[in-house]
Amino acid sequence: MSQHRQSTHRSRRSAPRHFGRRKTFSRVSEINVTPLIDLAFALLIIFMIAAPMMEQSIRIDLPEQSSDSPPPPKDVEFRTISIDQLGRYYWDKEKVDFETLKSRIQTIASQTEPPALSIRADAGLKYQKVIDVIDYVKGQKLTKISLGTRQD
Repeated sequence: MSQHRQSTHRSRRSAPRHFGRRKTFSRVSEINVTPLIDLAFALLIIFMIAAPMMEQSIRIDLPEQSSDSPPPPKDVEFRTISIDQLGRYYWDKEKVDFETLKSRIQTIASQTEPPALSIRADAGLKYQKVIDVIDYVKGQKLTKISLGTRQD
């Protein structure tokens, strides 16, 4: 009986084991996408962090506000007019001259539901620049105006 075990054991050892491998080499036709997914998630995280920083690209030192005011309703559409320290006008993020700004205000004033205007001006700016914009907005019968300030 022990002889039978040895022969069986020997035959198992000498038998080749293939485990489903082919003898010929072939190209790997599959690409491992795990590193690509890792890269995509890393880029997504970088853009999620960088996007809010790029949103306020116009450098304006807003005046301070002492009292807490309620935030505007979320469903209101806003257009932003910014005036930097040198008195340059911006419609949203686009630099425009005062005449172009006036024509854009006229365009939204002709809409049935005009958006609210958020006016942001640098704290060191001459007050007259802000008043000129507000006077023109009021002259176009636009009443939804928000002045940008900084909280203490």
